[in-house]
Amino acid sequence: MSGVTGKILFLFIFCFPAMVTAQDTLRINIRQADSIFLQNSYYLLAASMNIEGQNALVIQAKLYPNAVLTIDFNAWDPENNKILHAGKTGQKAIQLEQLIILGGKRKAEIEIAKTNAGIAALELEQTTRNLKYRLHSSLYAAGQQEFLLGQYNQQMTWLENLLQSYQVQADKGNIALKEVVRLKGAYLKLHNDRSAVLKTWFETQADLQQLMQVPAVIRFEFSEDDITRYIRVIAPETVQSTAGESRPDLLILKQQQVLANQHLDLQKRYVVPDLTVFSAYDQRGGAFMNQVNAGIALPLPFLNRNQGNIKAAAFQSRETGYQLKALENEVNSQVRNAYAWYNQSISEYRKVSGLYNADFDLTLKGMTGNFQKRNVSIMEFIDFFESYNDVITELTRTRTQLVAAAEELNRLAGKDLY
Repeated sequence: MSGVTGKILFLFIFCFPAMVTAQDTLRINIRQADSIFLQNSYYLLAASMNIEGQNALVIQAKLYPNAVLTIDFNAWDPENNKILHAGKTGQKAIQLEQLIILGGKRKAEIEIAKTNAGIAALELEQTTRNLKYRLHSSLYAAGQQEFLLGQYNQQMTWLENLLQSYQVQADKGNIALKEVVRLKGAYLKLHNDRSAVLKTWFETQADLQQLMQVPAVIRFEFSEDDITRYIRVIAPETVQSTAGESRPDLLILKQQQVLANQHLDLQKRYVVPDLTVFSAYDQRGGAFMNQVNAGIALPLPFLNRNQGNIKAAAFQSRETGYQLKALENEVNSQVRNAYAWYNQSISEYRKVSGLYNADFDLTLKGMTGNFQKRNVSIMEFIDFFESYNDVITELTRTRTQLVAAAEELNRLAGKDLY
């Protein structure tokens, strides 16, 4: 890295808090975030349009076929050498016909349209749950990233001051230059760690802004109690049964099984031919003058009884049944493993939270002061410094992991259990 590039990066990282403050900042809690998300999300608006479209198709399925009016008139009369000879001495014919749907096909098509509308509603619910999982996980991740960045900022300020004073002492020959080099090494390691967290923070912000459709920097306000509320004792059997009853993708496939059976029923009903009734007036073209006729038209279902479509619909129904069984097994496996990971996350969170307390911060300040007074060696100081950072990094990881594990169970169960 060149010297100029290094200075630019250094200024960027230390000016970052001021940059964020200068931008529009949105401070929200979990309920406010949910409200903004539900109000602004284009993903949900798109899914709701699908529901409206499917409801419109229900209306369409209820409509009866239009009658057909046919008018036939003379264009050229070669005997009388007349154009459009359709008056009293000419020729014209009028026919009105109506299709009568038989065999309950119209009712079956209405039921299919209603089932599709129900599936669209479940798809909206599924989209909402998946996006809320992303939203909640990203909110708590952003909160932990900000906590970690705050710790790193404070430590880098301490190290910068130490480096300045130690450089002065090294220039005077009071301390060995190798101690300054070791401090610089610790500073650069912290600098790199902070850069990695900062990059992740920007990515999380982009995800949050996309989900809530806001241009502002999201500052998530929460407490430790908000994290510990995710710790609840719920039997795995309860989670499994809830998933079977509430999980949208499972309910969608169950409705698709209903839909497949409805399609099979409709194909069987197509065996019954529809009836066309008509009435016609013919001025001169029939056997009699001013003839009025009535009649019916009915396909004879001897050769084509829709056998192929019925067979295909039956296989489609069986295919959907197998897919449903496969998904049920998949859901059980997902919930079982997610529940185990949730319990593991609770264990890790409790263990790390029990290790970290206010004494850590006091000890760090004490170690820094003693190091400046030369009461602690540089090796002891750097060792403690790195151990301290390992603890706070692990603390943020376990907090984020606990929330994500609980939210994943909510998503897999199809209901807010935690």
